[in-house]
Amino acid sequence: MADTSTQYDEIVEAGMDIFVKKTKDYGTSWRVLRTISVVDQIFIKALRIRTIQEKKQQKVADDISSEFKGIINYGVIGLIQLQLNNPAVEDVPAETAAAWYKEQIVVAKNTMLNKNHDYGEAWRSMSQESFADLILVKLLRIKQILANDGKTLISEGIDANYIDIINYAVFALILSYEKNNLI
Repeated sequence: MADTSTQYDEIVEAGMDIFVKKTKDYGTSWRVLRTISVVDQIFIKALRIRTIQEKKQQKVADDISSEFKGIINYGVIGLIQLQLNNPAVEDVPAETAAAWYKEQIVVAKNTMLNKNHDYGEAWRSMSQESFADLILVKLLRIKQILANDGKTLISEGIDANYIDIINYAVFALILSYEKNNLI
């Protein structure tokens, strides 16, 4: 069996590289995004993946893997924004943004490792379609939590849903890369 931890790191490193380069291109313009806006950005990407899966063709150049990478990055942005708790029009140095990214990935990876222990890497038997669907489910849950003024009775909060979204996207990419002998 492949080493999930190493594969996870490789996927995340590629996503972080994109994040840092875009931060250098655009600054931290994403700092203005409120939770619902981050959710909508992920929703657009997940729905596009599902549409391409169903129609079996795409008309825009970005492939499904690119969309999953975008989902990872927006999931991390969502976690950063939750932690900072003050969406703002501000520019932050790329190094600071990268440090925030790494902090959130550590949390997501530790969650993945703990769940992999308990679930026995069941995700390795799942389809890419399931990952897209589960990401959409998590987004709808976040929207409902927001409609409930951020409160839940017995369920996980927004942060846990973002972590699951990140991890589902990483899993989808690991399986895709394994299938195409890229990892």
